Amino acid sequence: MTRLTFLGTGTSSGVPMIGCTCPVCTSADPRDRRLRASVLVETGGLNLVVDAGPDFRQQLLRAGVRHVDAILLTHNHMDHIGGLDETRALNLFEAKPVNIYCEQYVLESLRHTFGYAFAEPRYPGSPEWHMHLIDGLKPFEVQSNAGERELVWISGVGYRYTGAEGPAKVPSVTVVPIQGWHHKTKDQSVLGYRFGDIAYITDFNLMEDEEFDKLKGLKYVTVNCVKKAPHFSHFSLDEALAFFERVGAEESYITHMSHQLPRHADFEAELPPHVHPAYDGLVLEA
Repeated sequence: MTRLTFLGTGTSSGVPMIGCTCPVCTSADPRDRRLRASVLVETGGLNLVVDAGPDFRQQLLRAGVRHVDAILLTHNHMDHIGGLDETRALNLFEAKPVNIYCEQYVLESLRHTFGYAFAEPRYPGSPEWHMHLIDGLKPFEVQSNAGERELVWISGVGYRYTGAEGPAKVPSVTVVPIQGWHHKTKDQSVLGYRFGDIAYITDFNLMEDEEFDKLKGLKYVTVNCVKKAPHFSHFSLDEALAFFERVGAEESYITHMSHQLPRHADFEAELPPHVHPAYDGLVLEA
């Protein structure tokens, strides 16, 4: 079984927005409080998180997450990577590096944004990551972090690896990446991911025809929609609905939503029966 929990369903500014008094930002419905887009996926005995934006710490605390095997990144924008420094707590209490899976250009962006996490000698307390490069067009294996060497904290020095690697055989799952584009000029690739019968997709504005073959037979699919009107780097509502129709999943969920979309209850009433606005804390199981 695969269990997906929406940790955040908001766009880059989150909802409510700072300083805004619109009906969505001032709504008393907790489903209208949308942290930056991210999900927790529990599958094959592994805990996987897709994206770690600025709300990462709050999201894991709210969901009671104490263990993460790996973080899968969709792309390099700050609303999807800005919370990666918070993985220091996972280093401390799990005594393991955090596995991060991403494409090459995302890794280069992390080296620039979080230079201290890659520098040698390392600043004491910098996050410890084990980077895994993936090909955005090919399925890949994600392993439990049980196979990683243990970290030992030395005051004033930082982490040091100790002992041998963990057991040679640890639980793993196959993940299928879905490649899309954040802009129709194709200057920014973005990855969605399929976990069994659930596919999580965000920040798409375009997807090539051949990628739709990876989405056949789904129970659940998500896709982004910032507002109803056209957007230069995200699906409009009409584009999102056309995407859902083409994929043909049993149920479809809209995520990465801004305050320009209606309040949850009103938006739900406007959508087709098999399409729903996601909300923080919603759980899907397949």
